[in-house]
Formats: sequence, C-alpha cells, structure tokens
Amino acid sequence: MRPLPDGALATLASLDASLPRTVRVGLLLPWANIAVESELARVRLANVVFHHARLVPASRTTAIDSSFWHGLREASAQALESLSHVPLDAVVLACTSAGFTGGPALPAEVLTAFDALLGALAASGATRVVLATPYPAPVTEAEAVALGDVGIQVLSHASLELVDDYPQVTADRVRGLMERLPREAVVAADAVVLSCTGWHTLPVINELEHRFRKPVFSSNLAIALLAARVCAGVTP
Repeated sequence: MRPLPDGALATLASLDASLPRTVRVGLLLPWANIAVESELARVRLANVVFHHARLVPASRTTAIDSSFWHGLREASAQALESLSHVPLDAVVLACTSAGFTGGPALPAEVLTAFDALLGALAASGATRVVLATPYPAPVTEAEAVALGDVGIQVLSHASLELVDDYPQVTADRVRGLMERLPREAVVAADAVVLSCTGWHTLPVINELEHRFRKPVFSSNLAIALLAARVCAGVTP
C-alpha cells in the first residue's frame, strides 16, 4: 500500500494546491442530505467548486430502501439537465448506497459516491479494509460484497442499524462503532472506510488515522479527493 504519512485530509489539501485551474464538479444530492454540503465546505478547497442540484425521489421518502435508491437514480437525469449550462469536469451522485444497490441506469457521465470511494482506495493502494456504516446490516453486507466484487477484501464490518436520521449521528457514536470492529481486523487492514454521505465523519478522520496509523476514507472525503484528482484525468 502507498503510505499517506500526513493523512487523507493532508493529501487532499496537497492535491488541491497543485491544481493548475479551477475544477467544477456537479453534485446530485439526495434531497434531505445536509452532511455533504457542510463537510465539503469544511475541507476548504481553494481550486474546486461544487455545484449542487437536489434529487427528490418519486416516493418522497428519506429512509434508505429500494424506492429511495431507485428514485434518486431516476431523478438524476433531470437534475443533470439543471446543471447543463455549467462547464463541469465531473458529476457525482452524492449517495454511496445508490452505487451498489442496483436500479435504473444513471446517465453515462454520472459517478456515485461509491465510485469515489473505490477511486480513493485505488489511489492509496488499499486492497484490505474494515468498513463502518450507519446503514442497516443487510445494506452494509451488500456493500461488503460489492467491494469484494472489485477486489477489495472487507476484513470486518460494523453498522449502526439506522434507516434514517444519519445527520444526527454524533462523533462519539462513530467512535463507538469503530470499537465494535475486531482489533486484529483493523490492524490487518490497509484502510478504514466510513461509508455514507449522510453522516458527519469529518471531525473524527484525523483522530482515527492517528490512532490506527492508516488512511481513513469517508464517502464525503472520497468525493473531494475525486474532485481534486479529476483535473489530471484520474477518476474511478
């Protein structure tokens, strides 16, 4: 694995500083998601601009299930049209679980937050991970299978078993979730994955990296890393 001695956030800052021009990324946001905008604002990228369009699933639901995921995918084409006059370098559906649960086809140019996570892992050389999510267990297990299908071994996973209200998850609950992962799996992993764009994980990333001495990639951080790399033509 290629080391990240200063951490994933420092790597992001270095990538951003090296960009030769402004990068513009369209973000297709689930309509109730407030974490993406706040976390991407807090990483303070100087050379990346995010342009937002909100996705409203036909079911008008916010809890994750097939009607939610499929509704987001179906709404993506219209949301993309709303950004058609913005010169975009990339477009990301800012939902991780919509990237591995199937459903209607996305427009060809749209990546998902799951794609962004795969790109972050590939860039770091990580092939073995531990996975933590706020999702119900079956969704977390589906993500572990999806990661395995592309050659990422999930040594262990843990979840909060929530279907909604992800923005209410505190930093202490994220820390507690990490405690549920077997120590030997964390030690053996190349990286930690905090999946889901809807919870706030930015406050604990540096802390967890210092504790476990390995990169920690959240879905929102992975989106930012994708954006910072897109200028060089490096995308998942």
